[in-house]
Amino acid sequence: MMASVEPPSPRHEVGEIYLSREELGLRVRELGREIVRDYDGREPLLVAPLKASVVFVADLSRAIRIPHALDFVELASYGADADTGGHARIRFLKDLDDEIAGRDVLIVEDVIDTGLTLNYLCKTLTLRDPASLAAITLLDRPYRRLVDDLPVRYVGFTVPDELFVGYGFDLQERYRNLPDLHVLRTSSR
Repeated sequence: MMASVEPPSPRHEVGEIYLSREELGLRVRELGREIVRDYDGREPLLVAPLKASVVFVADLSRAIRIPHALDFVELASYGADADTGGHARIRFLKDLDDEIAGRDVLIVEDVIDTGLTLNYLCKTLTLRDPASLAAITLLDRPYRRLVDDLPVRYVGFTVPDELFVGYGFDLQERYRNLPDLHVLRTSSR
């Protein structure tokens, strides 16, 4: 009797640097200057979804030379099913600590792909009556959008459809600490 042999599962490896820490730092400082220009005289609230946005929002906060505040949300999305019309369900695991009515809110995203999660967050926050609501993303993949009317005001880099690790991006909670953004490679070894 022959034993069944399962094909080897793909193995992930940290690949080449896609964006160096210097390139990331330079662009984050440029984005900070744009935000200062646009929000001068106001005190924006930066809202960052946990966890991947933490490194970006920390660097961005240091680059914004006007008074501002930070708050965090954590969202979970669940697989699509017939009950949701084929769309993923999203819910809050951690909500904002403070009220946002009358405040200028800037959502700080690590990456925007389909836009479904950002759309959900924007709709939820809009119901809380902020003075303004906009988004900034470090990485953008506009060619993957399923939602058109997102308030994305600032974009760090438009990137190809690759998986990345480092600078807050992870694979199973690993590699967030790498200072550069690396391409994640898959091998069948």
